Amino acid sequence: MQRILIIDDESLIRKSLKVALEEDGYNVYAAETGTEGITVAGAENIDLVLLDIKLPDIQGLDVLTKLKNLDSDLVVIMMTGYGTIESAVTAMKSGAFDYISKPFKARDVATLIKLALETRNLKRDVKRFIDKDRRFYGLDKIVGQSEAINHTVEMVKKIAQIDSSTVLIEGESGTGKELVAKAIHLGSTRCDRPFVEINCAAIPPSLLESELFGYEKGAFTDARKTKKGLIEQANGGSLFLDEIGDMDGGMQAKILNVLQERKFRRLGGEKVIEVDMRIITATNHDLRKDVQEKVFREDLFYRINVIHIYLPPLRDRRGDIPLLVNSFIDEFNTLFTKHVRGIAPDALQVLMEYSWPGNVRELRNIIER
Repeated sequence: MQRILIIDDESLIRKSLKVALEEDGYNVYAAETGTEGITVAGAENIDLVLLDIKLPDIQGLDVLTKLKNLDSDLVVIMMTGYGTIESAVTAMKSGAFDYISKPFKARDVATLIKLALETRNLKRDVKRFIDKDRRFYGLDKIVGQSEAINHTVEMVKKIAQIDSSTVLIEGESGTGKELVAKAIHLGSTRCDRPFVEINCAAIPPSLLESELFGYEKGAFTDARKTKKGLIEQANGGSLFLDEIGDMDGGMQAKILNVLQERKFRRLGGEKVIEVDMRIITATNHDLRKDVQEKVFREDLFYRINVIHIYLPPLRDRRGDIPLLVNSFIDEFNTLFTKHVRGIAPDALQVLMEYSWPGNVRELRNIIER
């Protein structure tokens, strides 16, 4: 049974609408103030809200904003009296489905509600189709509807089809560079082959070479048996070099040689091993600046920067925060067998105003806690 919430300070309107809509089979809730209405919407799984634009405690436009932050999919119809049509139009620009002028007939409201819910259901069907498309490309983990994220999604789809070109993903720590790298791999013809990743900043330079290139038995003191390196393991698939900007100059030269020659030798080995793989790199550095300062090789930079993706920090796409919060709540509800329904409007407002130096990773950690 679909749930409708009426927020209006006029008792007669609340009662008459409640009776009419319950006769149509809806489960109807009523609130006299904006504060009460927001509380009800946060506690119940509401499908549609009839919202008066003038309320005794909070302006209807402010209530609309809070409701949309609570649930971006919530359908809201504004109820407006004489002289407030301009505000109602403003409300539609802010996400309201439509408005209806007072006085009105309950039947007219019921007709508009039916249309609004049918439209909502159609949008959900379209979203399910898009989500299915995203899952195919591994893009379902990249949450957001901002222009920057939509642009990234479209780029990933195109890049995935060009499965030999190197890709450089730049962005601050925690922006989702690894997710984008995996999505590129999953959308490519290499999707059934290995996706091998390494964080170049997390491994000491003295060990990084043996991790990447592998070694022959006896190559050094502890080399008791031959070991394949990550480059060899990625053959046929994709190698993701995360934080490549932290790689020292000597290792940069060796990686450049692999990119140019598509072959290498294990440490202590003489056999030349050919590899066919896509290399995807990521960094939180400004590599152009690093090139100018002679800490990153210019020739390697141009080799890895054939295709470039920039992921903006979360503070520059705050509109995605409610979607990310809901996504993380769903994730942790499943993981921990919880039934958290959402987040309080005041708490969401705090999240919206925070600067997020740790970006999406920091937000995820907070929701998990």
